[in-house]
Amino acid sequence: MKASSSDKTLRLLFPQWQGGNNPPYHFGAQLLAWLAPDPCGPVAEVPVAVPGTEPLPLEGGIRGRSALLQQLRSARAIIDEHAPDRLVVLGGDCLVDLAPFAYLNERYAGDLAVLWVDAHPDVLTPADFANAHAMVLGNLLGEGDADFAGAVKRPLKPANVMYAGLMETMPVERAVIERLGLQHASPAQLAHSSEAVLQWFRATGARHLAIHLDLDVLDPRAFRSLLFANPQMPEGTFDGVAQGKMPIAHVVRLLADVARIADVVGIGIAEHLPWDALALKDMLNRLPLIGSID
Repeated sequence: MKASSSDKTLRLLFPQWQGGNNPPYHFGAQLLAWLAPDPCGPVAEVPVAVPGTEPLPLEGGIRGRSALLQQLRSARAIIDEHAPDRLVVLGGDCLVDLAPFAYLNERYAGDLAVLWVDAHPDVLTPADFANAHAMVLGNLLGEGDADFAGAVKRPLKPANVMYAGLMETMPVERAVIERLGLQHASPAQLAHSSEAVLQWFRATGARHLAIHLDLDVLDPRAFRSLLFANPQMPEGTFDGVAQGKMPIAHVVRLLADVARIADVVGIGIAEHLPWDALALKDMLNRLPLIGSID
């Protein structure tokens, strides 16, 4: 469905890196914003501290809690100031979608479905893991850490959430998915048809849709700007961790298909880690005449 010409679409640049405890997310978000097509509405940036050399503190089971909560509040204040009808979020780690999707569910009075295009379910808690980017969907469903879940005034309905591209899950993740009855479709199920997602969306009865696109749903053998394709990591570092299997073409087809029947009011793109660009940036900074390092 096409957006009304009178609708306001806010593009939010959110170079958050603390949620994944991974400084390259900061540059990845900035490069993503540069690569994106020109905006059709206002653009705003959430203030995020440039990564330094000091490790993030572990605060109440979450690494970088204070910074993340401050950025969460800043993001929501910016969104509320603009009061948009639609949101495009360019991140940053996956937690960048917490404030925008919470706002959209309020803006549309609960008439919002969310398609979570991700290799991972993002429903962990501080008892399971210290990096908050793995908790964001749980928070949007009203679960998990009280500080983050408390930012969601109107939690998503579990029936209005579906995973696309989900890979193998851990027992603690499976327990949440089964308890809430969250629907999911694997890369194999979506390889030739989007029908599983289309049937789900129709069954929700919702009109509006927000899409979370974690780039790690993509196959790292074909798309290299992902955590799992880090050339500096020793072989075997990510053994046992689910990795995406979807080609770009399948993701594009899926989202185009669902956009034909849904009013897409939000899309968040996250977890961009452009290793080659980062290496080149560092090299240029070290070259004579052009560089800044003696």
